[in-house]
Amino acid sequence: MYKGGETDNLAAYQQLTKLNRLFLEKYPFMGSAIKSGFAAFGRTWADEFEELLTVMFPSEKELAAAADGYVRFALDVTRRQSRFDDDGCYPQKSFDKVAQEVYLNDNYMQSHYLPGLLLSHLLWPHHYRQSRFFIATFLRDMETMGARSFIDAGVGTGFLSRLTLQAIPEITGIGFDISPSSKKFSEHQVASFNMSHRYEVRVLDLCSTATKVESDWLISAEVLEHLEDPMLFLYKLRGILCSGGKGFITAAINAAEIDHIHLYRHPGEVKEQLQQAGFTVEQYQSIPAYKPRKADAPPPEVVAFIVT
Repeated sequence: MYKGGETDNLAAYQQLTKLNRLFLEKYPFMGSAIKSGFAAFGRTWADEFEELLTVMFPSEKELAAAADGYVRFALDVTRRQSRFDDDGCYPQKSFDKVAQEVYLNDNYMQSHYLPGLLLSHLLWPHHYRQSRFFIATFLRDMETMGARSFIDAGVGTGFLSRLTLQAIPEITGIGFDISPSSKKFSEHQVASFNMSHRYEVRVLDLCSTATKVESDWLISAEVLEHLEDPMLFLYKLRGILCSGGKGFITAAINAAEIDHIHLYRHPGEVKEQLQQAGFTVEQYQSIPAYKPRKADAPPPEVVAFIVT
């Protein structure tokens, strides 16, 4: 737990202060989000968040639009999670339907989904803790072992790709995603940090193509729960990861979001699928979003595996 005067410390961060003010003025129910993050994680968190906001949303208009997108995203997740707590299952829907409703809907992706998801990496404690695990373990190994390139399968916002490019100045990366919006958003994030010459995103469904790509280093964050058949994707990932290589693969558990199809109820289910696909699990970390509210309503959590 970070100790210190939250108000005084926050005043040193211009963009973070502006975001805090936006929440307080427009969305009072979000009013404690920034100070809670500061209290929990301190200056490291604030420095990272300030950098992200300054680079990605430099103007007041851009920052306000990102805040609006995050709030809409978070409220939608909250409503769906409440229904999940009552029903114990996700609404039944096909991947094709989700793709049309979400991934191929550029207006929704750019105004709502992608800025909301990006800010959740800092504003949701379990998401932030997972990124710390990624940096402390996987990125550390990449640096120590002299990684020169990586593949990110399912880039989303491009957040982990960007962290990787920042940590290792000479590395290059290729991302894959089925969403043109994710390509645009991810490449914009990387370009905003002046690293576009080392990164590209290809719009491609890895499960439905014969394209052969390989890498010693593989990232795939929170893709499995979006699929009707996660095993098909895991076999594809196993084929991408070279012998002796290492992967960082994550999934969301009991997390009812608009595009979540496959319900994992326990991290062990993900581990079993990874092993079935031919991966060896080196270590993993599972982080709940909050303490259980009642015995029969497990909280959402994120689980991250380092595999070979």
